[in-house]
Amino acid sequence: MSRLDSFINRMSAQRDLLNHIRDHYPLLDGPILEIGLGNGRTYSHLRENFPHHRIIAFDRQLGAHKSSIPAEDDLVLGEIAQEGLPFIGANAALVHADIGTGYPEKDAITLTWLPDMVAGMLAVDAIALCGLPLEHEKLEPLPMLPHVEKDRYFLYRRKA
Repeated sequence: MSRLDSFINRMSAQRDLLNHIRDHYPLLDGPILEIGLGNGRTYSHLRENFPHHRIIAFDRQLGAHKSSIPAEDDLVLGEIAQEGLPFIGANAALVHADIGTGYPEKDAITLTWLPDMVAGMLAVDAIALCGLPLEHEKLEPLPMLPHVEKDRYFLYRRKA
């Protein structure tokens, strides 16, 4: 599969899963945490589809389109592994993390801290959506949409 087709599949899966969450998993009260702001496309989609939730975005540096830049109080810049630590216990309704690189050795490093961080940010019964598998005892895998390619995206609910 070409890298373009792979990107399109990932973006389609991301959109379809966020819409599925919107339509089938009513979110708890609490913020939505967007780990990896990037260009801001997903932030824009979250803002449009979850208008009653505060959305806090994290990234190493600002690279978002000007129409998709969060307010200053809702943007956290720096090394996510460190900057996200104060948000442990945030009782987030949803955490979306799309910070995989496609390089297994780099993603393996991210997976040494990301599952703990995401599980720690979520309220009990809240939802996590991630482009990397989050192996954690407090994260229960949820059914994947049948048309989403296996291991393309991962959906979880935070257990007690």
